[in-house]
Amino acid sequence: MNGEQPNGSTPQLPTLPLSEQTFLEQHGIPPVLFAYISLVVVFILYQFIGGLIAALFIIGDGVGGRNVGGLRIATVAAQIIFVFGPTLVLARMADLKPQAFLRVGRPKVSTILLPFFAVFSLQQMFQVYMTLQEKVPLPQAIESKMESLKRMIEETYKMMVGSSTIPELLAVVVVVAVVPAIAEEFFFRGLVQRSLERGLGALRGIVIAAVIFGLYHLNPFSLIPLIGLGLYFGFLVYRSNNIWVSVAAHFYNNLLACIAVYLQLDENFLVTGDPGTLSPVDLAATFAAFSLVFVISTYYFIIVTKPIIPTLHS
Repeated sequence: MNGEQPNGSTPQLPTLPLSEQTFLEQHGIPPVLFAYISLVVVFILYQFIGGLIAALFIIGDGVGGRNVGGLRIATVAAQIIFVFGPTLVLARMADLKPQAFLRVGRPKVSTILLPFFAVFSLQQMFQVYMTLQEKVPLPQAIESKMESLKRMIEETYKMMVGSSTIPELLAVVVVVAVVPAIAEEFFFRGLVQRSLERGLGALRGIVIAAVIFGLYHLNPFSLIPLIGLGLYFGFLVYRSNNIWVSVAAHFYNNLLACIAVYLQLDENFLVTGDPGTLSPVDLAATFAAFSLVFVISTYYFIIVTKPIIPTLHS
């Protein structure tokens, strides 16, 4: 009968009760559209409302020591209230099992530790890239404006990350490394990438989420490194099927930046020397050496996350 009803029509699959349907299924919202809606919602909440609150601490006398504590508190609050909080709500709309959807689980110790070496290597590789990027000539009018913008971003960054005592450094680590790592990874890799994966497949989901991650930071000078980090974080969470792995990698990246500023290392710091005085050959050798470290650490990460295939006798 070819599965047809007596009147010739194709039988309809039974409709799940509303209690067994997600918000997206009830309203016919595709996962990709939901990802973009989520991005707009969180962008407005965090960048505009959260940014307005943070701006209250730097209006008047400008950014200074007396208001930096309030600015840091406002930044943490904005990350929790306007990024992490909405992510949990939106994840519940996307899946009836938000914990599984966000890939929340107990990671292996090895999957948490190995990304440290890869992240450190990526930082050195991207610093070589940034050094070369600064050598690209620009028209005088554009260069002067870009320099002013760069100086403003760097001053704000140093103010947020700078510390002079160990207790202050620990507080900065919470503000700059712990909270953003959790909030941003749950949002970008947990919610956005996962939604894009469902609609576009894993590869395109990882790439698009990484590009959006880079753009979201509103820093044109670090766009390529941010996208590169986003790609790596996306790979980590997809390969391990665990959001805490990318959270750890994100934390390492920001932690190393906090320590570098605390030790008063130059922002262009390379472990092989001052990039401004290194020859092109030295820069190339630095890039190659840390590329090798990155490849090795990633290789072992793939090994430890290799799925266990049961034998015929198991």
